[in-house]
Amino acid sequence: MENQGINKGYIILITLVATLGGFLFGFDSGVINGTVKGLESAFNAQNIGSGFNVASMLLGCAVGAYFAGTFADKYGRKNMLIMSAVFFIISAWGSGIATASPEFIVYRIIGGLAVGAASVMAPAYISEIAPAEYRGALATVQQVAIISGLFFSFLSNYILADVSGSAENVLWMNFETWRWMFWMELMPAGVFLLSLFLIPESPRFLVAKQKKEDALKVLQKLYGDGEGQIKLNEIDSSLAVDHHKPSLKDLYDSTLGRVRPIVWIGIGLATFQQLVGINVVFYYGAVLWQAVGFGEGDALLINVVSGALSIAAVVAALVLIDKVGRKPLLVAGSIGMAITLTLVAIAFATGTLGEEGNLELSESMGVLALVAANLYVICFNFSWGPVMWVMLGEMFPNQMRGSGLAVSGLAQWVSNFGITLTFPILLAGLGLAFAYGLYAAFAAVSVFFVIKYVYETKGKELEQMEG
Repeated sequence: MENQGINKGYIILITLVATLGGFLFGFDSGVINGTVKGLESAFNAQNIGSGFNVASMLLGCAVGAYFAGTFADKYGRKNMLIMSAVFFIISAWGSGIATASPEFIVYRIIGGLAVGAASVMAPAYISEIAPAEYRGALATVQQVAIISGLFFSFLSNYILADVSGSAENVLWMNFETWRWMFWMELMPAGVFLLSLFLIPESPRFLVAKQKKEDALKVLQKLYGDGEGQIKLNEIDSSLAVDHHKPSLKDLYDSTLGRVRPIVWIGIGLATFQQLVGINVVFYYGAVLWQAVGFGEGDALLINVVSGALSIAAVVAALVLIDKVGRKPLLVAGSIGMAITLTLVAIAFATGTLGEEGNLELSESMGVLALVAANLYVICFNFSWGPVMWVMLGEMFPNQMRGSGLAVSGLAQWVSNFGITLTFPILLAGLGLAFAYGLYAAFAAVSVFFVIKYVYETKGKELEQMEG
C-alpha cells in the first residue's frame, strides 16, 4: 500500500533538477553530430583523426563516471552533480573557441568528465530519493532528458546550419556555425548549476556518513514524519555491520575470494548497451545519411526526426517499466534491435560506390535503411536506453552503490569509446554493412545475457538489493 505521506511534488521537482544533468549529457553527446564537417575543415582531420575528435570526449566520460562513482561515497551525490555542471560550462565554451585539434580534444575531455559524472550520478541520486513503487518511472525521466538533450542539440544544429548554409560557414560575430553549435549548451548548463543548490543531498549518502539527523530531515520531507524514521532505520541496517566507509573493496567477496556476481552483471549491462552501436547513430548520424546520398540539410533533419521518435519510445518505457518490469523490456528491445540492425546491414550490403566514393542505394533499399534505422532507435530507447541506467542506479546494495556505479560506468564509456573510434575505420574499410551486421550480432547475444543473468528489481526497495 502506498504511503500517503509521500511528498510527490517535492520528489518530482528534485528529479527534474537532477535530470537536467541527463539533458546536458544528451546535448553534449549529440552536438558533435552536426559539427563533424566543420571540425574536419577547421582542423584538417580525416577518418581516424575525425574519429578521435568525436571519441575524445568518451575518454573523459570513462574517467568521469569512474571517479564520480567513487568520490560520491566520499563527497556526496549532489556535490558530484555540481562538479559536472561546472565542467559542462567550461567544455561548452572551450569547444567553441578551440583553434586546433589538441585544444579542442582537451575541452571535449572536460565535457566528457561532466557527462560521465552526470550519467552515473543522476540515476543514482534519483533512485536514492524515489519510493520503490515509481522509482523506475522517475529514473526513466533521466533517459527522457538525455534523448531530449540529443533532440534539441540536433534541432539547434539543424536551425543554425540552415541559417548560415553550412556548419563550416561564418554565422554571427565572425565565428563559424559549428562554434555556435557548442555555445548553445551554455544556457541549460547555467540553469543546471544554479538549480542544484536548491535540492538536498541523498539521504542514503548522509546515513552512510553517519549524518543521521540530516538524513532524517530529508527523509521526513520526502516520505512524511513516521515513514521517514522507519526508512532511516532500514537504510542504516542495510549498511555494513561495522559501518565502515563504502569503498571499491566492497565489490570483492573476501569469503569466496572473487568479485561479486552483481558487479559482472552491471558491467555486462553497461557494455552491451554500447556494443549494439547506438552511438554511431547519435554521433555520426549526419555523416551516415550523407554517405548514402542525403544532403547535409536532409541528414540533419533525419536526426531531428530520430530524436523525436526516441522521446516517444522512452515515454512508453516510462509508462511500462514499473508495471511489466525491467527484464521484459530489455529482452524485447534486444530482439527488436537484432532484427532491425540486420535489415539495415542487408540494405547497405546492396549499395554501390558512386563517382565520389559515396555509397549509393536504390530507392527501395534507401527507404528500408531509413525505416529500419529509425525502428532500431525506437527499440533501443524503449529498452536498453533507459532501463540500463535505471538498473545500474538501483541494483547495487547501499554499501556498494557508488563503487558498483564507478566500475559499471567505466565499462560503459570505454565500450562507447571503442565503438565510436572504430566506426570511421569500419566505414572507410569494411563498410557500413559489416559494421551494422556486427552490431546486430551483439544485440542477438544480449538477449541470452539478459535471460540468463539479469534479475528483476521492479518493486523492490533499495535496502532489499543483494550483492
